[in-house]
Amino acid sequence: MSHPRSPSAPRTRSQPAPIRGLALDVLGEWAKGERFASDLLERIQRDSGLFGSDAGFLRDIVLTTLRNLSLLDHWITVLTEGKHLDHRSRWGLRIGLCQILLQKVSEHAAVNETVAATGRARSLINAVLRRACRESAELLAQVETLPLETRTSHPKWLIEHWLGLFGEEKTAALCAWNQEPAPVCARVNRLHAEMADAPEDFIVCEHLPREDLAAGKVYMQDPSTAAAPRLLDPQPGMRVLDACAAPGGKTAFLAQLMQNQGEIIACDVSPPRLRRLNENLQRLQVANARIEEHDWSEDVLPAFVGGGFDRILLDVPCSNTGVMRRRVDVRWRLEPEDLTTQAATQERLLRNSLKALKPGGVLVYSTCSIEPAENERLVACVLESVSGFELVKVSQTFPPQDQMDGAFASAIRRM
Repeated sequence: MSHPRSPSAPRTRSQPAPIRGLALDVLGEWAKGERFASDLLERIQRDSGLFGSDAGFLRDIVLTTLRNLSLLDHWITVLTEGKHLDHRSRWGLRIGLCQILLQKVSEHAAVNETVAATGRARSLINAVLRRACRESAELLAQVETLPLETRTSHPKWLIEHWLGLFGEEKTAALCAWNQEPAPVCARVNRLHAEMADAPEDFIVCEHLPREDLAAGKVYMQDPSTAAAPRLLDPQPGMRVLDACAAPGGKTAFLAQLMQNQGEIIACDVSPPRLRRLNENLQRLQVANARIEEHDWSEDVLPAFVGGGFDRILLDVPCSNTGVMRRRVDVRWRLEPEDLTTQAATQERLLRNSLKALKPGGVLVYSTCSIEPAENERLVACVLESVSGFELVKVSQTFPPQDQMDGAFASAIRRM
C-alpha cells in the first residue's frame, strides 16, 4: 500500500513539536467527557500541523495513558504517598510515568519535557518522575501482584460482570487483549478497478494509508466487521436494506458482495450521519445504493419498504464491549446500566425491521458487543414472541480466542 506524503515544509529539529503539552491538552479535554480521544487527536493534529513521527508519538502517549489509567494512578499514589494533586498535575504525572515505565522513552526527555509542559507544580512533578526513574524496576516488578482491575486498568464493576459471564481465565485474557494496541486494519475495496484482483480482503498497514483511503482503494475496518455481511450473503440483483448504515463500511461491503448490482437502501437517523454515509459510499464507488433517512425504532414502516426486502442488515448501536482494544474510551465511559439500557431500543429495531422482510428473506442482527443481553438473549426473546421466523445461524467472535474484535451476528429467516 502507498504511504502518506509528508507536507512540503517538514518540521525541523530547531522547531520541536510540543508533544507533551499537546497530550495534556487532549487529555484535559477528554476528561470533560464530551469528546472521544480519536476525534480530539485528529483535531489537534490538524490544527497543530503534526505529521509523521510527531503525530504518532502524540497518539501513543494519549492512548497508552488512557489504556493504563488505573495502573498509572496506582503508581502516582505510591510515589506521592497519596498527595492531593490538581487535574493538570495529575495528568502530567500520568503521561510522564507512561513514558518512563510503559513506553520506555528516554528518561531525560520524558522528565524534562513533561515537567516543562505542566506549567505548575513543576518541582513536585520533577521529583516524582525522577524517583520513578530510580525505582522503575521495582515498580514494574510489582505489577503482576496487583488486582486485575488495577494492572489491566478496567473498571472493577466491569471485571466482576465479566467474571460472572466468562469465568476467571477468559476474563483475564480479555483484559490483557484490551491492553494491546490495535493494528491498523483496512478492507480492500474490490469495487475500485485497481483493487479488483487484490490477493486479500483485509490487510494490516504499518501506517494509516491516507492516499489509498482518499482514492477509495481501502476502507479502515477490522476483519470482524465482515462477519455479518457474509452471513447475510446478499446476491447480485437482490433488494437489500442496511437499516443502520452510517458510516457506510458495511454498506460498501454489501455492494461489493452484490457486484454493484441490485438495490441497497442505506438508512440512518440524522442528516450529519447521512452526509458522512453519502461521502463514503461515493468515494468507495458504490453504485447500487440509495440513501434514506429513517429511524427503525419507530413502529410505522416507511414507504420505501414497498414489497419488502430479500436481505436486511441490522447492525444496531450497542455497548461496544467487543471493540475496547480499538476504542480505548469505552471502558471509562461505560456505566453498568449501559449494558442493558440499549436493549429496549435494540429490541424495537429488530421487531420493526423484521416486518420489512419478504417471505423467504433473511435478516442479520449484529453488534460489536460480547454481552449476551444485547446478543443471543435478545434475539431469543424476540423470536419467542413473534411467529413466522426461524433462527438460521449464529456467528460470534471472542477477541482473545479469535484474534479479532468481538462481534455477534444472528441470521433470521422469514418463513
